[in-house]
Amino acid sequence: MGKSIFDYDDGDLIFPTSASLGLDSDGNVMMRLEDSMAIEVDSGGLHMVSPWDDEE
Repeated sequence: MGKSIFDYDDGDLIFPTSASLGLDSDGNVMMRLEDSMAIEVDSGGLHMVSPWDDEE
């Protein structure tokens, strides 16, 4: 899971830690909802992201 994902909403990179969780470059926990959508766990904000494939 070495590929980073780009967050179009705030310009951060998300670094996956598993198939459905990752940390962005600001330290926020992000959870994959779909291939191109993630939710910021702390705030509940939805983010459009580059393709985040479920590799498992």
